[in-house]
Amino acid sequence: MNEQKKGNGLALMPFLIFIVIYLGAGLFLQHQGVEMAFYQFPSVTAMFLAVLAAFCMGKESINEKFSIFARGAANENVLTMLMIYILAGAFAAVAAEMGGRDATVNLGLSIVPPQYLVAGIFIISAFMGTATGTSVGTVSAIIPLAIGVAEKVGLPLPLVVGSCVGGALFGDNLSMISDTTIAATRTQGCDLKDKFRVNFLIALPAAIITTIILLVIGRPETVSELGDLSFNIIKVIPYIAVLVLALAGMNVFLTLVIGIFTAGIIGIAYGDLTIFTLAQSIWTGFTNMNEVFFLALFCGGLSEIIAHNGGIVWLIEKLGSMMKGQKSAQIGIAALASATDCATANNTVAIIISGGIAKDMSKEYGVDPRRTASLLDIFSCVFQGIIPYGAQLLVAASLTNATLADPSLAITPVNVVPYMWYCWILAIFGLISIFVPYADGICRKDPWNWEYDVPESSVAEKKHLLEIQKEA
Repeated sequence: MNEQKKGNGLALMPFLIFIVIYLGAGLFLQHQGVEMAFYQFPSVTAMFLAVLAAFCMGKESINEKFSIFARGAANENVLTMLMIYILAGAFAAVAAEMGGRDATVNLGLSIVPPQYLVAGIFIISAFMGTATGTSVGTVSAIIPLAIGVAEKVGLPLPLVVGSCVGGALFGDNLSMISDTTIAATRTQGCDLKDKFRVNFLIALPAAIITTIILLVIGRPETVSELGDLSFNIIKVIPYIAVLVLALAGMNVFLTLVIGIFTAGIIGIAYGDLTIFTLAQSIWTGFTNMNEVFFLALFCGGLSEIIAHNGGIVWLIEKLGSMMKGQKSAQIGIAALASATDCATANNTVAIIISGGIAKDMSKEYGVDPRRTASLLDIFSCVFQGIIPYGAQLLVAASLTNATLADPSLAITPVNVVPYMWYCWILAIFGLISIFVPYADGICRKDPWNWEYDVPESSVAEKKHLLEIQKEA
């Protein structure tokens, strides 16, 4: 599908520049003992420098390069994420201003024992992510509640955020309505239910072990007296509404808008807000998300320039040259999905970009496409959860900092990465399943017939894949 392009490893240099500047500056300052080291060199500035570096590469004119950049920044997936970010920020700000955060925190503390809170957040996020098919939407709905409770109990915030994002990615990886599942199965030509059956046997053990770990390390050393836990149940309604509507499958935009105005109306009714303070709170919520907003915008445009200059094709070519047999082909497919996700910071786009070549690799080395679809989805989700510039960690950190009553507790995505237990464990089980194919029961029971099941001349399939690629 990339025949017209020539691989060029140098095209990936802008992303390397971003990683070196952002992570390098943060690690250096942290070593120097600087407080909030990863905030000293803003991630948006580092990404801006990477964009400038990308504009210095290639032979096109500035106008042509900007057109390429704008095509990526204006991508439907990017704009969708941007709208989710600002609406989630507005909901968090309005709900907090009208007293909903404190009421919900007290309700949570009165129901869930603090020593089980972290594991409970992981399980709730996993269920909601599976039901809704969106990890970002799940994070947006749960983080404000989880952080409010965690802050009051005294739990480590990066651990709480990691449990929420990990659970959300578990659901995103398995959900039948997730973009990643749909992209993985369509590019490989297999059924959703078959991919789910292979994927589930890999993800479930990882989720169980993660839950056990969180039950152990998520227990606070001491559970102090929490004091007055009184709350007004009416002020909890906005959070409940968002969770219920999201689980019911309502569009995430409509869900968040309903949440914003439900919180606003209750706040006005109880005298906590006026029309003017409601408007100011919505605006405050928008501006609280400015970092993740600009970072996603720049990243979308930069990814398009890198793809145009042959960076993705170069990755595909290098990985393809390393494959010698079925197991190495599966390792190559996993590495392809991982590297593409690191380059694009979007697991759905990564699957769509790498899906075509993964299908060719599968056919050449006899890898069952249901297995390939599972590997694409698993490893793109793994790296989406551990790259600090991925949407899930960015929005989680932004919402956390916007929710905190004590700004000195602010965190960065880098702080959360070591606590992404589910993603690290999922990667281990994904690799084990390649060398010990315990999850391939359906593949052995119902062997795939390439010749009849996936006709290369299928006009309908090719048309559908082109539509998916165009949307991404």
